[in-house]
Amino acid sequence: MHDHRKLGRELNLFDTDPLMGAGLPYWLPDGAVLRHTLEEFVRDAERRAGYRHVYSPVLGKRELYEISGHWDHYSEDMFPPMGLGGEQVVLRPSLCPHHALIYRSRAHSYRELPLRLAELGGMYRSELSGVLGGLTRVRAIQLNDGHVFCTLDQVADEARAALELIGRAYDTLGVRVARYRLSLPGEGGKYVADPGMWRRASLQYVGADGSQHRPVMVHRAVIGSMERAVAHLIELYGGAFPAWLAPVQVVALPVSKAEVGEAEEFVRRCVERGLRAEARGPEHGTLGARVRSARLVPYQAVIGPREATDGLVALRLRDGRRLDPLPAGEALGRIKGVVVSRRGELWG
Repeated sequence: MHDHRKLGRELNLFDTDPLMGAGLPYWLPDGAVLRHTLEEFVRDAERRAGYRHVYSPVLGKRELYEISGHWDHYSEDMFPPMGLGGEQVVLRPSLCPHHALIYRSRAHSYRELPLRLAELGGMYRSELSGVLGGLTRVRAIQLNDGHVFCTLDQVADEARAALELIGRAYDTLGVRVARYRLSLPGEGGKYVADPGMWRRASLQYVGADGSQHRPVMVHRAVIGSMERAVAHLIELYGGAFPAWLAPVQVVALPVSKAEVGEAEEFVRRCVERGLRAEARGPEHGTLGARVRSARLVPYQAVIGPREATDGLVALRLRDGRRLDPLPAGEALGRIKGVVVSRRGELWG
């Protein structure tokens, strides 16, 4: 098993700095590409599943977290409140209260439900320094969160749909579920059982009978936090990410300086097709050295004198296969097809 803390730094995906602080990693360009691609993947999956995306602030009044129950049951994991104009504001430890307020900001009819809201938003946890490490335990978290506001008789279908959405995302990412856990109400410091507190939250919708009813809120995350998701993918793939996730998808390798122009033109065509590509010429070393340095790139397009003259590329796949020279346009089309489909295999 790979250690994402070591490999992530070796692959120039992320790092930390004492002046930023423990548990506050920053993303380097290749890591930012990986994260952005993952974010767009999950947003697209949510859109297809009927979610509408929102943005909400990372601060909230202390009163909000008193109403939500976080202050009494979770304050030891929250950053201290900050004074602001005679009020106290807090860095949020969760997105749930903000989404509840977004729902409450407008009147709703039963005809509008289920209302599915999603956000990729920041939240903050005051983790002890001794448990911080890499991307798995951090203090600033970008969470893929979602809340479905629905009627009681819609709950089963919405919970099933959320689980199916998560399952499809895991299948695409190549993630295998190790276990499931069902959390139920019960005794314990984290469970809010105060009926008065629930009434105080006063979320409502107008039912078919014209009276006010309280909706059910189904809370779900598809891939959880970006930090933990990327940490798992680094360890799962050892840096050899599926082609659609790879920070660099295609590298063009001219055999000599004479083919540099053709290699750069091939890269330009890749970028026009939406692929992430770069050229590595002889100034980066011998062809063999460049092939080895690009070992984690899904596609290596070698361009020698024959390829340059005939408009061809000789593809080397990351799995070791070498393909016969192909017209550059055909090679691009095949690569683009694999990337768009988010398939696990490199060629087919």
